[in-house]
Amino acid sequence: MYAFADQFLFGLRNTLLVFALSCVLGTLLGLLIAVFRNSTRKSVSSCMRAYTGIIRGVPELLIILLTYFGGTAFLSAIAGGYIEINAFAAGVAALTVVFSGYAAEIFRGAINAVAPGQREAAAALGLSNSQIWFLIIIPQMIPIALPAFCNLCISLIKDTSLISVVGLTDVMRVAYIGAGSLRAPLSFYLAASAIYLALTSLSLLSFRLLERRYSLSAMKG
Repeated sequence: MYAFADQFLFGLRNTLLVFALSCVLGTLLGLLIAVFRNSTRKSVSSCMRAYTGIIRGVPELLIILLTYFGGTAFLSAIAGGYIEINAFAAGVAALTVVFSGYAAEIFRGAINAVAPGQREAAAALGLSNSQIWFLIIIPQMIPIALPAFCNLCISLIKDTSLISVVGLTDVMRVAYIGAGSLRAPLSFYLAASAIYLALTSLSLLSFRLLERRYSLSAMKG
């Protein structure tokens, strides 16, 4: 099993990269969807509602498979020949879509929790719509959304293990290969469990410190 230490480190690097990129991109996309979800235009709001409903109603594994095989089919159709989409790109894209669907609902609830009078007062002072969002609404919604958002990030760490089904060499893929090669599934899957447990524990500790910081800032404010 020690011969797979380097492979586990390489898999851990890919796992962290997939998590980081999916989290950042999914957060930005989710915030954008949440903003449009509160749009006064019913067509825009309905499209965003349908997006979040579909994403939350379809299993993550199916979204990953659809992204991978759908992306391969799309590229092959354009190129006129078989082109296989990169597993890393497919994994990041799929988890970004999944993360954004759940994050959008968290952000939407936090935005709606901000008192409407805050926006009205800012508009009365002559602030532009973008200034109202970046100076008034978003700073106030962050402490509200943070607990649920942190839990979503922890779930994302565990969801990265699903990317192994499309061939990406992550922690789970290394464990699967090692278990088959040395016929020691228990040892390798316990090692993978320990790695994921360490990642989620460190993340949970970091998020708790972040929540405490924002709660203290809110009390001082």
